[in-house]
Amino acid sequence: MNSEPFGVGSHPARVLPRLDTPARALGAIAVTLGALTLPALASENVPHRPFAYLANMPEKGQLVVGILYEESEAYRIMAPRNQYDVTYKQDGESYGIDTTQGYLTFQYGLKERWALDLSVGGTTVGSRSFTQGNVESTTGLMDIGFGVRYLIWKESDDSPKWMPTLVFRAGAVLPGTYNKDFPFAPGMRSAAIEPEFLAKKHFGWTGFGAYTDLLYRWNKTIGNDQYMAAVGLFQEIKGWEIDVGYRHMQSLAGEDISYDPNDPTSLDYPRNVREINDAIEAGFSYTTSKHHIRLGFHTRTIVDGTNTDRKFWIGGSVDFPLGPWGK
Repeated sequence: MNSEPFGVGSHPARVLPRLDTPARALGAIAVTLGALTLPALASENVPHRPFAYLANMPEKGQLVVGILYEESEAYRIMAPRNQYDVTYKQDGESYGIDTTQGYLTFQYGLKERWALDLSVGGTTVGSRSFTQGNVESTTGLMDIGFGVRYLIWKESDDSPKWMPTLVFRAGAVLPGTYNKDFPFAPGMRSAAIEPEFLAKKHFGWTGFGAYTDLLYRWNKTIGNDQYMAAVGLFQEIKGWEIDVGYRHMQSLAGEDISYDPNDPTSLDYPRNVREINDAIEAGFSYTTSKHHIRLGFHTRTIVDGTNTDRKFWIGGSVDFPLGPWGK
């Protein structure tokens, strides 16, 4: 990424305390959430784990803490379906629309088939493309996602061969604190309700399978509801997993972007933009054999769409399972 760093990406890493008891774990969570709300810290951008990751349920009494970092860059936009190059060049450098964000995820196993989850973090986006080279940016809390999950079926040797692991999630979204009127803002900044189904199924040779992730999002603040459908394949090899898939995201209502390439400052980006995009996602992860710490890498590139910027995302994650406690 060639633009100047903003917000989250400029903070040094923090050392996590030892998390071997529920009290210490909850204390660390409180400290970290407090740090993320410091001031130093709208296209669809609710925190969302790829590859149907939330189909993997924590054990009863187990807390799984995830740390994620993501960044993206876009040099082309679709307005509404016409594609425009919005690269701004200065001093031999090329600048586009750059997003940097980091967030934490928490999962807790309530019972054998029930789990809670929470995602919270900070985001920033900056560009020079629509202001004649002047840097403009917005920084704040991401839209906050939380939910409760229920394991409907679990794939096992004792279940019918056709039965996948199937999870239903009743989720909700709280608005973030970034500038909601910023062009290509890092989220919708809308309260929302989102029912979701996630499934994973092994078939074929050992370790091979498919995943799917389907959700509907009622955006209560701005009214342009969305749905997402993702499907893909995975291959497990000992502690490794390789994933590749396709994701479609679509707003069902809203207004179109207006843009005149002869005058980049003419960009009219509506608050309730009707964004549609198709993306290819891929990644891999490794889970350690002793402590079951999961290290992951993921990427997503938007290949087509309407009223969207053609982002290329790259990110990494670390997940720490703690407990289970109280068994």
